[in-house]
Amino acid sequence: ADVYRARDTERDRLREEIVDLLRTYSLAAQHVGHAFAQRHGLHPTDLQALIAVMHAEGAGEPLTPGRLGERIGLSSGATTAAIDRLERAGHLRRTRESADRRVVHLRYGHPGMALAIEFFGPLGQRTDAVMAGFTDDDLATVRRFLAGMTDAITEHHRTVREQP
Repeated sequence: ADVYRARDTERDRLREEIVDLLRTYSLAAQHVGHAFAQRHGLHPTDLQALIAVMHAEGAGEPLTPGRLGERIGLSSGATTAAIDRLERAGHLRRTRESADRRVVHLRYGHPGMALAIEFFGPLGQRTDAVMAGFTDDDLATVRRFLAGMTDAITEHHRTVREQP
């Protein structure tokens, strides 16, 4: 029984440290994002929109304005205003790619991409250096863990957003 208790205590300690590290990482990532937004005159909502568009495009599923609004929790009008600001700044572009010419998809703009590469490139080099210290199996485990944690927080957000 004592061996089991010691393992639980170690697990509890690890769990606490992991949750603290996730919080610290999240805050640091927000600070970096805000620094990028400030440097390029973007509103924090614009940055959220830009990240959502970038992720969707990277996954091969470009967003429509409506899906962008759903993804970041904005009204139709606020989404349009954010898209307009990002398009004027060269960060986004609207495209009509489907047979239905009324359907608009959002793509990452090339001028915005160049600014992002310049700003975030050194961070990419730092993260590559950290990942180089892990085996492929280690990284697969970390990916599985982070995907599970992302699902958990996304589901929690969905639940609290729908509560009165």
